[in-house]
Amino acid sequence: MTGAALPRHVAFKLATALLAVVGSVILLMALTRMIPGDPATAILGSRATPEAIAELRNRMGLDRPLLEQVGVFLWHLGLGDLGQDVFNGRPVASLVAAALPNTVALAFSAMGVAILAGVPLALLSAKKPGGRADRIVAFLSVGFISAPSFVVAVFLLMTFSVKLGWFPVLGAGDAGDIGDQIRHLVLPTAALAVGWVGYIARLLRSSLLEVLGENHIRTLRAYGVSELKVFAKYALKPAILPIIAILGMGFGELLGGAVFVEVIFNRPGLGSLIYDSIRTRNYPVVQAAVFVTVVLYVVTNLIADISQTLLDPRERTRLRAAGTGPGR
Repeated sequence: MTGAALPRHVAFKLATALLAVVGSVILLMALTRMIPGDPATAILGSRATPEAIAELRNRMGLDRPLLEQVGVFLWHLGLGDLGQDVFNGRPVASLVAAALPNTVALAFSAMGVAILAGVPLALLSAKKPGGRADRIVAFLSVGFISAPSFVVAVFLLMTFSVKLGWFPVLGAGDAGDIGDQIRHLVLPTAALAVGWVGYIARLLRSSLLEVLGENHIRTLRAYGVSELKVFAKYALKPAILPIIAILGMGFGELLGGAVFVEVIFNRPGLGSLIYDSIRTRNYPVVQAAVFVTVVLYVVTNLIADISQTLLDPRERTRLRAAGTGPGR
């Protein structure tokens, strides 16, 4: 891309990301207020008088119009203030900061496992399309994709923790013991990664077969270049570039899936924080935790999109044809 085209493309993506974040905040605040009950009722209890509840709602700003509440939230957000826990007054930022590393570690681990397992399966499948290995990988991939992460999580927990006792049942492990943390991370990572192993295997297989069908690959084979060299040096890199954007989206989806997995394994991450806060109608914590999750999702997608644009010549050609690429 030319010097002017890349900043223009990045600016467009940044503007889109900002709109997505603001839209998510509005939707989030609307949805949380549709849940029966609110923080005022949760704090005062079911025996409180309607007048007392109304007074507390007024002090907390819960009786203001939705857009005004959104504006107040965004204003405080701009000042670096995510609010306070309605029950103990602790800064919400400290709660999110304590939970975030566990969720990010789980998502990164799951994505790493998915790549390490999915890429070899794709290579094995694409080596001989229609062969026995291809059919087996296709069957496994469909099974992996179809299995909900929370179902896999329950199965792994009951089998390998409760029945066999190979792994810890709940929690994230001792803060000062890396080995213990890794043991607590194995089953949640496997549960979260299973679906994406199948996705990566199928998507990369399709991309590999497309690249392997191009003229220059057929020429290399005609000249006697080994299959290993064809795959490793000439086919894998261009085939894997389109997967980069999918991985960005996948990381965001893994963050969402981590909500259910963390609840099942009782990991102290954003998922458990969101679940507990929804249950107690702790709006500020729900809003902050979901907001951080949305921002992570948007940022990872943005990075993946820009990376794909920089690395993939086909994407640059598409942008040029659309009028946002070089030469315009």
